[in-house]
Amino acid sequence: MTTTYSRRQALAGLGTAMGAAIALRAPLGAAEPKLLRGVFPVMATPFTGARMVDFEDLAKEVDFLERCGVHGMVWPQNSSLYRLLSKEERMRGMEVLAKAAKGKKPALVLGVQGANQAQMMEFAEKAESLEPDALIAMPPYEAKTMDEYRAYFTALAKLAKRPVFIQTTGGAPGLDPSVEFLVGLAREFPNLGYIKEEHEPVVQRMKALLKAKPAIKAVFSGSGGVDMTYEMRFGSDGTMPSAAFADLPAQVWDLYQAGRYAEARTIFEGLLLMLNIFRTFLESYLAVTSYLMKKRGVFKTTVSRGSSVELAPDQIAEIEWAFEGIKPYLKA
Repeated sequence: MTTTYSRRQALAGLGTAMGAAIALRAPLGAAEPKLLRGVFPVMATPFTGARMVDFEDLAKEVDFLERCGVHGMVWPQNSSLYRLLSKEERMRGMEVLAKAAKGKKPALVLGVQGANQAQMMEFAEKAESLEPDALIAMPPYEAKTMDEYRAYFTALAKLAKRPVFIQTTGGAPGLDPSVEFLVGLAREFPNLGYIKEEHEPVVQRMKALLKAKPAIKAVFSGSGGVDMTYEMRFGSDGTMPSAAFADLPAQVWDLYQAGRYAEARTIFEGLLLMLNIFRTFLESYLAVTSYLMKKRGVFKTTVSRGSSVELAPDQIAEIEWAFEGIKPYLKA
């Protein structure tokens, strides 16, 4: 990497950050909006031994993530098990997080997706009343046509008074939002110009979306952080990884943005070690997350409503071996 290249990347990153920050102005007298840029982990949902949502631990997760140095936090999404939460649990969870995140440095992004437009609007109205920094929504999984996708996001754009991330996966099977579809929405509704790209091919789609700036305000990756150094190299605005070891991608991001590439690479190696645990034990993803959150003192239990899988002794041994390697980089 040459000096000229790194300066150009730094300037591009600064412009992106400024664009994302000022895209939607705060009302006169209100606090300036937080930058929607960096590492925004998708929060895990804690459960009691009786498989009820542990709202106390959910609030603790906010403090944990702030100590990790993240730039934002997102709840509830797929890895938060949002489809297994009742409407009442989602509503209360949003209230708990809005209270816990108040005055904290990281931005709060609340998930408002629903099976259909009516369900989504109910969650969006609740989220709007809590005034988070942004909203995020997957497409409606009961939709039958792209016209229903368009109506769903149009309704959300008109309701929302803040930025809205569109997650490109999680909707109806066989209905895939194209880059052109997303750019069209962003041009019509500026607050829809924030994308969490998860649809394959992720990198190619991210690059195409980045070329559509300034209509597109920010492009985040949903690849869990595995490609984040390459994504930063071509201008990504952020990533939404796991919360269980969020301190690592947060440091990789900050070091890379500061031009401290060798240090970023060292910590990125530790991050890849942990991400490989998730890949190796893919069928036990939720169990691994809960195990790590309990190990780190955030959750009281390893219970997950989404899975009854218990980690085998050899799996735990491998997790512990990998975790030992990242201990020097942990912040919380």
